[in-house]
Amino acid sequence: MQKGRVIVTAHAFTIKPDFYQAFENEEEQIAQCKEWGLLSDKASKTKAFFYKAGGANLECKIVGFVDKLTAVIEFENGQRHCIHPSYLKEMQAANYGQRFSALAEEISAEGTSDSKNAGDIADSDNSSNAKAEVREDSRPVEEVQFEELAPIADKVVSEKASDNEDSEGQAVDIFGNVENEAEAPPVKPKTKKEKKQKLQLPEEKVKMTATVKEFTSVPNHFTESEDEVIIYEQVSIVESELEIGDAWSSYSATLKKLELEVGDILTFDAKVIPKKLTKHPVPYKINNPSKIQKAEE
Repeated sequence: MQKGRVIVTAHAFTIKPDFYQAFENEEEQIAQCKEWGLLSDKASKTKAFFYKAGGANLECKIVGFVDKLTAVIEFENGQRHCIHPSYLKEMQAANYGQRFSALAEEISAEGTSDSKNAGDIADSDNSSNAKAEVREDSRPVEEVQFEELAPIADKVVSEKASDNEDSEGQAVDIFGNVENEAEAPPVKPKTKKEKKQKLQLPEEKVKMTATVKEFTSVPNHFTESEDEVIIYEQVSIVESELEIGDAWSSYSATLKKLELEVGDILTFDAKVIPKKLTKHPVPYKINNPSKIQKAEE
């Protein structure tokens, strides 16, 4: 027997990020956690977070993000996992496991009741099939991800709503009164939003063009001052003709020497990364622009 050997167990549930933006320092990590609501506005340092699912309670740290709706956490064994910030925030509640266990018991009770009624009407073969379906739908909530709870709960609500119809098919309210279907507003069909395609940004510096759109400033939570920034529009990569759209950069001393105005067109070499500007809907940042030239009018 070998003493002192540490066995690291891999977590099978993890969703490994193909690419993510790691935090450059603790200040950037704290600022992003505040934006997600994982830390209070007055917090000056980070804290320990816990991942609670499948009966586990694992300590983890937030190391970066894929986008503003996908955080990347890292466990003690070094594995990284993609998770929605709101889901992670829910897990920090002390009664998190109790609330989801209660929902699981309610869903399980609904399924058991339906199975019992089906057995009184159908023959033994149909009854066995009905019970099998109930068992499949009544799996423990700990094995279900946060996003999967909504359709299960919708099923329970839908079954309860069907019980509120009388024998002639008329809808009744909770007091037993027949509702007037003519007065009910028409149900608008839900339109599925098209998911915006994610840009494949180059990892090295490239030649770019951009038009000055706005000069502004954003709060710096660490220095209690304002940082001057430039917001650009019509940003694109020259060689690949890839259109970036809106982006931003720090208003550095080098840029100030050019005496820029709104509408000026610039060409420069820089690296572009996915990093949202605080309190502005600008998703990309231009880092360290060099060889800057302003187009002549």
